[in-house]
Amino acid sequence: QVQLAESGGGLVQAGGSLRLSCAASGRTFSSAAMGWFRQAPGKEREFVAAINWNGGIKSYADSVKGRFTISRGNAKNMVYLQMNSLKPEDTAVYYCNEVLSTERTTSRWNWGQGTQVTVSS
Repeated sequence: QVQLAESGGGLVQAGGSLRLSCAASGRTFSSAAMGWFRQAPGKEREFVAAINWNGGIKSYADSVKGRFTISRGNAKNMVYLQMNSLKPEDTAVYYCNEVLSTERTTSRWNWGQGTQVTVSS
């Protein structure tokens, strides 16, 4: 059974930074593309960033380009999201999931609980 556990969220002032972590278990993810998504109150879940199996290809939503960086640690089935220059509009619950590819960012598994990121102005 695939399980996804996100952590690292919190409350931060605008302009600050956070690093989110995702621990994936239940299968081998070292050959899988992985992605981060977020859902703000009253809004649909949206794509944030994706990374291919070896970290050589990454894709980002326009709203986070230049501020967020996705990375992975395959040995531990980990995926990370470094978030810099945070803005109040980045406030959301952040989720990770396996995706079909960095271009086809459809999620594959049930969602985990996510981690709350709140950015104050």
